[in-house]
Amino acid sequence: MTVRPFIPYSDRRLHVAAEPVAAITETVRMIWDDMIHTMDAMPGVGLAAPQIGIMQRLAVVDASDKRGQAVRMANPEILHASVQLRAHDEASPNLPGVFARIERPRAVTVRFLNDRGEVEERDFVGLWATSVQHQIDHLNGKLYVDHLSPLRRKMLVAKSAKLART
Repeated sequence: MTVRPFIPYSDRRLHVAAEPVAAITETVRMIWDDMIHTMDAMPGVGLAAPQIGIMQRLAVVDASDKRGQAVRMANPEILHASVQLRAHDEASPNLPGVFARIERPRAVTVRFLNDRGEVEERDFVGLWATSVQHQIDHLNGKLYVDHLSPLRRKMLVAKSAKLART
């Protein structure tokens, strides 16, 4: 397994939708393994393939207290979202050094292809739900800062760029 480098916020790939995955292959499984290794090295609770420059609809999430509970998802889509919102400070290694409080549905039901190539529907709650939604945003070419006002987004992007230069 390899820790993959993150592409910077300015990279166009972070701002376009990723391509669907046709089938779960050994290559997909290897990418997932690298993604989990990369996520654990951050450390973080989720990672989407576009964050490391792979333009496929692949994500991993592990918001467990103990590591090793990662859910591997291909082509995830939200079927249902709770009306109740949950605020959480979100960040991204693609925009280092900054974060913002984002409100998202507290619970979601997601359909995806699992690591066995089977369609699975799963409910996620709390931090798990926040992370899944964050990763699906990445797969759709959005980052958490896209949920902010244009002025707040511009300020965070500028601050991150300044931190990267120092």
